[in-house]
Amino acid sequence: MTRDELITHLRNLLVDHFELDAGDITEEALLYDDLDIDSIDAVDLMVELKEITGRKIDPEDFKKVRTVGDVVDALQTLVNA
Repeated sequence: MTRDELITHLRNLLVDHFELDAGDITEEALLYDDLDIDSIDAVDLMVELKEITGRKIDPEDFKKVRTVGDVVDALQTLVNA
């Protein structure tokens, strides 16, 4: 999966599951500050991302992500592993 495909999947997921505006979802957008993703939402997001990658995301790795771009980087690492 390419980076653009991952961004598209992530953007669609955030719009569909968290009712966010697609225009607000940029690689620089901060999950917690700009998109109002809280800790419960982050757990839900991890579950949904498992569907995209087919792999479980390590919660410790996910704690390090701050931006949409960080999530995409983590997804790329999982997909390419």
